[in-house]
Amino acid sequence: MSIWKYLFNLEERRNWYMRKMPGSPLRDYYEVDFPSLDSDWRQIDYLALDFETTGLDDKRDQILSFGHTTLRGQTLLLSEAVHTLTKPTVAIPEASAVVHGILDDRAADAETLEQALPRLLGALAGKAMLAHHAAIEYNFLSNACRRIYGYPFLGPVIDTLALEVRVFRSRDQSIKQGDLRLANARDRYGLPRYPAHNALTDAIAAGELFLAQAAYRQGKRQPTLKELTVIS
Repeated sequence: MSIWKYLFNLEERRNWYMRKMPGSPLRDYYEVDFPSLDSDWRQIDYLALDFETTGLDDKRDQILSFGHTTLRGQTLLLSEAVHTLTKPTVAIPEASAVVHGILDDRAADAETLEQALPRLLGALAGKAMLAHHAAIEYNFLSNACRRIYGYPFLGPVIDTLALEVRVFRSRDQSIKQGDLRLANARDRYGLPRYPAHNALTDAIAAGELFLAQAAYRQGKRQPTLKELTVIS
């Protein structure tokens, strides 16, 4: 943990950034209260989110598409599902195009991330971010905000991969290679397989996994948002 995070909690850092930054979509995001970390997880709104990118280096690579949908407590709202394609400033590497199927000609007519990012921040306002292997989405988003607005993204983040690690540990089970992949985690809860590497499909898949993981906890003490959060 950095000294910055050790000395100041999430709300204190949010307020510090608001005092420093000029008006922007990121400031608008910060002006909406974060969900209380002490709240029962069932009383929180979440934004299940996934990115497809030109690579895995969040400092060098770029966001090509993002998909998200809202979870209101224990309900996933498909009516609020959104998929957005964005135009990178570099050629899309063949190695990543093979994975997500986004080619240069398809991305050429898309809007820029600078144009699309305000809507994503608006969707995240007042919610906890939820993703599978959430450090990827968090770091890409934070670096994009730093580049475009001059300040990083902050907010409570829940990682379904980290929650699945807790399930394995609670059962005293070893984790084998591939066990924590999104599709394999969903298999263990009897959830259907979806085509991978579409940002919206993966966001919905992560949201459904989170609800299945929550159902596994039924009959146990229900955790607070703070107890589920991996980044704050």
